[in-house]
This record gives sequence, C-alpha cells and structure tokens, in this order.
Amino acid sequence: MGEIEGTYRVLQTPGSRLGAQKTAGVSTLEPGQNLSTAMASSPAKAHERDLPLKIKMLDNTVEVLEIESKYYGQTLLTEVYKHLNLIESDYFGIEFQNLQSYWIWLEPMKPVIKQVRRPKTTMLRLAVKFFPPDPGQLQEEYTRYLFALQIKRDLAEERLTCSDNTAALLVSHLLQSEIGDFDESEDREHLKTNQYLPNQERIEGKILEFHRKHVGQTPADSAESDFQVLEIARKLEMYGIRFHLASDREGTKINLAVSHMGVLVFQGNTKINTFNWSKVRKLSFKRKRFLIKLHPEVCGPYQDTLEFLLGSRDECKNFWKICVEYHTFFRLFDQPKPKAKAVFFTRGSSFRYSGRTQKQLVDYIKDSGMKKTPYERRHSKARASTRTSNADVPKQSVPFTEGLRTPGSPASAAAPFHSVHTSATPAPVLPIFAETSPSSLDPRAPYTRIPEKTTPAPGEEAGRKLMQQPGSPMLQGFDGLTVNHPQLSSLVLKSPLGLNPTFQVNLNAAGQGSSPLLSPVLSDAGGARIEEDDEMKRKRYPADKAYFIAKEILATERTYLKDLEVITVWFRSAVIKENAMPEGLMTLLFSNIDPIYEFHRGFLKEIEQRLSLWEGKTNAHVKGDYQRIGDVMLRNMRTLKEFTSYLQKHDEVLTELEKATKRLKKLEMVYKEFELQKVCYLPLNTFLLKPIQRLMHYKLILGRLCKHYTAEHRDFADCRNALKEVTEMTSQLQHSLIRLENFQKLTELQHDLIGIDNLTAPGREFIREGCLYKLTKKGLQQRMFFLFSDMLLYTSKGVTGTNQFKIHGHLPLHGMLVEESENEWAVPHCFTIYSAQKTIVVAASTRLEMGKWMEDLNVAIEMAKKSTEKSDMLLENSVCNRSNRSSDEVSLEQESEDDIHSSRSSLDRQSHHRANTTMHVCWYRNTSVSMTDHSVAVENQLSGYLLRKFKNSNGWQKLWVVFTNFCLFFYKTHQDDYPLASLPLLGYTVSSPVEADGIQKDYVFKLQFKSHVYFFRAESKYTFERWMEVIKRATSSPARSSLLLPRDEKDAHRD
Repeated sequence: MGEIEGTYRVLQTPGSRLGAQKTAGVSTLEPGQNLSTAMASSPAKAHERDLPLKIKMLDNTVEVLEIESKYYGQTLLTEVYKHLNLIESDYFGIEFQNLQSYWIWLEPMKPVIKQVRRPKTTMLRLAVKFFPPDPGQLQEEYTRYLFALQIKRDLAEERLTCSDNTAALLVSHLLQSEIGDFDESEDREHLKTNQYLPNQERIEGKILEFHRKHVGQTPADSAESDFQVLEIARKLEMYGIRFHLASDREGTKINLAVSHMGVLVFQGNTKINTFNWSKVRKLSFKRKRFLIKLHPEVCGPYQDTLEFLLGSRDECKNFWKICVEYHTFFRLFDQPKPKAKAVFFTRGSSFRYSGRTQKQLVDYIKDSGMKKTPYERRHSKARASTRTSNADVPKQSVPFTEGLRTPGSPASAAAPFHSVHTSATPAPVLPIFAETSPSSLDPRAPYTRIPEKTTPAPGEEAGRKLMQQPGSPMLQGFDGLTVNHPQLSSLVLKSPLGLNPTFQVNLNAAGQGSSPLLSPVLSDAGGARIEEDDEMKRKRYPADKAYFIAKEILATERTYLKDLEVITVWFRSAVIKENAMPEGLMTLLFSNIDPIYEFHRGFLKEIEQRLSLWEGKTNAHVKGDYQRIGDVMLRNMRTLKEFTSYLQKHDEVLTELEKATKRLKKLEMVYKEFELQKVCYLPLNTFLLKPIQRLMHYKLILGRLCKHYTAEHRDFADCRNALKEVTEMTSQLQHSLIRLENFQKLTELQHDLIGIDNLTAPGREFIREGCLYKLTKKGLQQRMFFLFSDMLLYTSKGVTGTNQFKIHGHLPLHGMLVEESENEWAVPHCFTIYSAQKTIVVAASTRLEMGKWMEDLNVAIEMAKKSTEKSDMLLENSVCNRSNRSSDEVSLEQESEDDIHSSRSSLDRQSHHRANTTMHVCWYRNTSVSMTDHSVAVENQLSGYLLRKFKNSNGWQKLWVVFTNFCLFFYKTHQDDYPLASLPLLGYTVSSPVEADGIQKDYVFKLQFKSHVYFFRAESKYTFERWMEVIKRATSSPARSSLLLPRDEKDAHRD
C-alpha cells in the first residue's frame, strides 16, 4: 500500500459551526511571509527572454502578453486583472488545456513556464473560477457582465445544458444586451453571424419570440439583461458545473463536480448525490483514487470513506486541488495562514488556496472608496454607462496585488498587451492605462475600464477599492433572521442557543440599475441609488388610495399564485418522480386544484395589465378609462363562483392525503422530504387551505374599496357587486374553513410531536400552544404546552435528532381545576393545574401570558364537561405510554436527562425541520399562540416591495416581502420561488421610529424585539398603514372572544 499523496482536512470553520474557534486553513508560505515577499524572494535573472502568451478574454478578443520566462502565475493573473481594471478578480482565473487535453487552472504560486509546457502554441483563457450561488453577491456591474459572458460561453460549449425554452430565453436576453430592442431582420442577421448555441437554427423562432417581449426593457440598459441571464442560469442544475470523468467502486461511470455547497456526483447530467462541506471531514487522493472521508455522525461507524476512480493521477490531483480551492473560497473567513515547513522531509502534496476568500473579497469592497468612471461593453448598443473605481488613498499601505513581480521587473511597469481580435467585426482595444475621453469611445469597442486622469498617491495604483458603508448588520439566530439561503443556512442555524448575533454579514444590495440585486452576503453599497430611484417612481405613479388598494390585490395575487405552484408544480413533480402517490389520490388532489391554479394565472395577467394602464405605462391618452379595478374584480369573482364545487372538496383532499401518508411509508417519506425543501416555506398542508383563505382576502380588500369610494364613483357599483359575489362564496365555505384550519393544525402537530398517535381524532379541537415553565425537583424547567378541547399535553425539545418535541405528560380536562398560586410558591406569574391524575405547577413569562392560559384553560374545561364521554377514550387511544412508571415519576426523573439535551440543542439541527413554525417560535420567544390568533393571522396577510434598513446601516435595501403565519419572508423579487430569509414576528413590537433612531424618511415603521431592530419603508401612506395594521393585528393577541361563540359573531366582535 502506498502513502496518501495529498490530503486536505476540512477544518471546523465558522462556515461549519458558529461559535467555533476561527480557523483559516493552511498555507505553504513561510511564517511572516505573504504573497509579495514570496515572489520577491524567488531567484530570477535580471534579463530573461520575453515569452509571448496568448490569452482569450471572455468577449473572445485575444490579447498577447509578453512576460519574462520566470514569471509566476500570480504575476500573470495580476497583469490581466490590471488590464481589465477588474476589482472582483478573485472569482476569476486563467485556464488552459494541458498535454492530455483537459482544462486546468493556472496556479498563482508556480512559475508559468513550469505549468504551460508549450507557451508559444497554448491558448490561455480568462474564465470564471468560482460561481457564487446567487449573482446578487457580485457587487459590480462589470463583474456581472463578465459572468454573463461566461454563461454565453458555457451555452456555446454545451456545458450549461438546459431545455430549449430556457436556452432560447437566455439567448434572447443576450441579444437584448448586445443589439438592443427587437428588430426581426436585424435579429436574424445577427443570429446568422453569431453562434450562441449548437444548432440554434432549430429554436430561432423561440429566441425571436422571447426577444420581442423584452422591448422597452429598462435601459440600466444591458446591465438589466445581464442580471436576467444570471438569474435564469443560477437556477439551472448545471450552473457553474465542470465535469470530471470518474467511476465508483462498482465501476459505474459517473461525473464528479464541485460547487459552493460541496462535492457533487452526477450520472449523465442528473445529480445523484451531494456531499456538503459540513459533512466532509477530509479530502485526499492516492494515485488515481479520490477519497472523501465523512464525519461519523453522517454515515455511522462503517464505511466513512468514499472512493472514486479518475482517469489518471494528474486528473485526480487536479480535481482535488479544485475542491480545496472551492472549500477555502466559500467556507473560510480568512486567507489561509502559513504552515510550518518540515525540517527533514514532507509527505503528500502541500497545495493550498492562496487567494482571498469570498468573505475577504466582500469586506475589501465594502471598506473601499469609489468614484464613477465610464466603461464600454462589446457589441452593445447601450453607449455610455458608469461603474465604480477608487479615487481615494486606500486604507492599507500594501495593496493585495502589490509587489507580485519577480525581481527584474519593476513593480510599477505594466506588461505590454497586444490585441488580436477573433470576432467577425474587428474592434480596437483601448490601450491599458491610456488617457481616454468618454466622448471618444468607440461604441463597438470591447467592454473595458477607462481610468480617468488622476495623480495616484504612492502605493495607490494597485489598491483600487470601493465605497465603505459603515455598520454591517448581523444575521441573528432565532431572535433575528432565519436564513434559508443555500450558502448561509449552515452558518446561521448552528449556534448553540440560536439567540445571539453570530455572523457579521450584510443583506444589502449592490443597487445598480433598476434590478434589486439582493443577497445575504452583500454590503450596503448602492443603497442611496435605490432611494433615488424609489423617489422618482413615487412621484411618477398615481397617488390615489384606490390605486394602492389595487396594487395590494396585485401583490398578494402574485404571492398566492406562487403558493399554488408549491402544490401544482413542485409537490406534483416530487410525487411523480418517486411514484409515491396512488392514482386515485393523484386525481382527487390535482383535479381539484389545477383548475383553480389555471384560473388565477389568467386573473393575475388581467390585474397586471390593468395596473400597467392605470400607471400610464402604455396608452397614456386613454388611461383615464382604466383607473379602476372593480370591473376586473366583478368579472373574475363571477367566474370564480363556478369553482366553488372544487373548493368544497378540499376538506376531502386534506383528509385523504393525511390518511395516505399514514398508510404509505413511501408517500410519507416524500412528504417529509418535500417539507424540508426551501420552496415549501410553510407546512405543506397549509398551501391546500390557501384557495379558501384567498376568498376571505378578496372580501376584505373589496370591502376597503367600497368604503373608500363614494356612491357616485364609477367604480363603486362594480366593487359592491363583486363584494356581494364573493360574500356569497365565503358564507358557503365559512364552516368548511374553520374545520380545515383545525384539521391542518392538528396534522401539523401530529408530525412535530413524538409520543402521540391519532391526534386528529374526530371532535378534538386545537386551542392554544406555547411555552411555560414547569416546577420540578430541579426547579423551573422550560416546557412546551399544547391545549386541546379534551386534554393538555406538555413536552420538551431536543431528545431526538430532529426538531420534534417529545411528550412528557398528558392531563385530561375532565375534572381539571386551575388557580393562581403566586403567593404559595413565591414564583412570579405562577398557577397550579389540578387534575384527576396529578397536580402540576407552571409559570408564564408575563402576567399577560398567565392570563391567556388561565382563561383558555377555564373555557376549555367548561367545554369538556359537555362532552365527557369521548375524552377518556380519546386519550387512551392517542397517547402512547412508553413506561410502566407513574406519570409523576416520568415527569420528574426523565426531565433531568432531557433538560441536559434541550439545553444543548437549539437551532443546531435545523436541517431536519423548519424552525419558523409557530411552536418553535413560541419555544424561543417564551410566548404562546391560540387558534383565535391563527384565524386573525389568516386574515392579515400582505405582500409587496419594501425598503429595509438595519439599525447600524446607512443604505436601504429593496426586498419583496411576504407576511404570513406570523412571519416575514424576504425575497429578492416577486418572481423567486423560495425566500432567502425569514423573520418570525411573535414577540416583536411594531411602531413608528422615534427621533433617536435618526430616520428622516416618510412611511417608515420599526420592528423591535429586545435589541434586534429593523426599519421598513413603504411607498405610500396607505401601504405604510396597511403593513402597520396587519403586523399589529397578527402579532398581538386580539380582544379575547369566547370560544363558544360562532365564527361570525367573533368576526363582528373583532371588527
């Protein structure tokens, strides 16, 4: 057996576990050395022969660079980045084909001549090396342009495989970027001379059809098209994927790849496995074998090492190196630290990543100053644009790229570039560092930077940086944001208690152009630009309250349609892929929801067209005829009445789906796995209630419109008639909705509680859930209580590998007595619960919470007296007795062990379960929620764009925000399929900012929980008032109404 040739231990990093000691990795540099001194100390002759290297840029121009033969790879990279004036350079690299004809990356720490064996005949090319999961993380417009060119290259080389429709859409955006608005003859001519896809003639019609739809696209010009290209590409499975042919132990041919999340395994073009960085303990290679050692908790004690066979030792080592670099770039905070060299001998490869990590790159740009300079893009009709570059003296004395030349090449001199163009239309390249007037730019010139005439300070030339925005906000644990972003979820959700701010990142946008480029790793740069654009829009759009009510209909309809797609598109795909659902249930489910989905797709288009006319974007001379929404609502409410029969079957659908998941293990597994996907941001069966709940929303919105209009208004009659139509439907479905909401809540709890069967027994109603402290032999211990119409359950969290709660005890309500006992036990907000089985003492977090629990308990006890015959039978059949000991023994002995586990486990196992369900929020916020609160929350849902600002940041970030289920969900745009982050609002207060907050803007509201503060800015007074209203009503308990009252009387009481 030979020795392992190369190993890379995946250290416990802040990317793996928050709260761990910060570890930066390993480097081959001597202690005290950096890249600059390492290069300078390398021996080199003063006058080496020049070596001409041909480098193909991303726009297909070829540059010839003459370098000395002893140049290191880093020096060549630096010269290319200088030539392009590229700031976010660490995402890029130079690749070339070796003698075996596979692509490898140029290594910075090796001389070029030792890597490129035939430099005179080898074509090097600039390429994107690290693909972030979200293009919003790219803060420069120029960087996004280069990424779009990489996507264009990948399409042409068939690396980015996708459907014909997606390919046509991507090419249409590239056309919009390069030649502007649609012109059929010009498009066809351009497609003849430019090959975007192999066999593109086959889908030319689709390309033209899509391009026609982009006419008049906001000309932040081509930048908007670049963003759309990246948005579409990032959702494709092959985005940024580079295959490395391999085989597994059985000899099956597979493809290995690496991404920001870990090592991927493909069979053909289908991904069959992902080894996340958090699961990988060590990567190594031995000859042709690539080895992945997993953490024991992932795979158990057996077979913790996976083995793959590549074509040769060199291919294997090349893939190993790429994995090392990807892990370091995306997972570590800092540049790798030097590793002490062995005195006598070394074993294995010493290769380590030597550039900046993504975190360092983001911080570098955030901490810089910037100044606008013009640039040009190749093939673009959008003539002049601006981008950012530094004009101030950098804060550090030695910039990152300074001094990387070998001795004998002056640090201040630029290597000569000669351009060789390969495109059909020759275009001159602007000489590097030449003074150029913006007015003299050639519109067909390649996209390159044009520095202005300035007098740089010493050491400034290579240290260009971007504007600093002070105060990078922190992502919090459960008291702050719950991040679902693929890169950040593991960072945020693994703190020991999830209550403290943990990882300092910024959620603000680059803010260039009209598209909000938003990402959880971005700085505040560009916030002011968003503000200015928003001010202009506010002045341009109508100010009538009816317009903003109509806009609310549009925004909430967009969210509603996305919610329907969770069932009709995403869940359907999951069950069909696994063949997990019986044919009969498939027909029952989708035959009832598909027609509703199709109707609302058409309805949404009508609303969008009406709002467009109302805003005067088209047909401005006749827009007065379209400044109303009542006719659209009336027409569609009448059509929707025809779907009432489908809505009435949702009760049956929900029941049959629950029965099937209990009966069929395969369906249960698919169901549970689907609920863990980011697109399923709420419990799955919640989405089945949305169609009936949407009718309630229409009723409320139309009611507001009718109150706003005078009886003489031309839109009043239509709105009133539409309200009448929808009221008829809601009255028919009211009792069905109450029953469905209760059943949905019971099934949700059934999945989350361990130790109870048949929680959905007929006649059982959910009343309240929340956190109380139970008095035990070890003092007050945190417990989660669940009150139903026939029993009270108490549970603890943390004894399983999931986020489920384990039942410790159950008390039947029949014969129960509740009384306040603060004086007896000297514990604040304490009350005693006496039952036939046992007596327990509990304490609430506040007097208000104690009052809620005692009132609901007393009402529920009265209800239980009227239905005593079912209670005992239900309890015997429901709760699983897992011990022969008495309830008191279970309560006091098992709790001590459970408390140890629950004190350690907070949000550390979020990968198994959502953390923003109400029970988890109640657990962390020490509060409770009743069924009445749930009903009020259903009526108070809202969607729309808001500007968000953190307490310590300067800029405002535009986000699409959805408020539902007591939680704010944040998206980049309304078109996104899943949220980037969520903020549970139970326990938060909503108010207007005070003078000390320093907010000088209108329509701003403030959310606060302890020290966590967020500011949100609405576009109008009406929108501001609506957000304040829905958040207040949903997060603060409504005036208590008796549970014995009918729903209609409760509604009247609340109104």
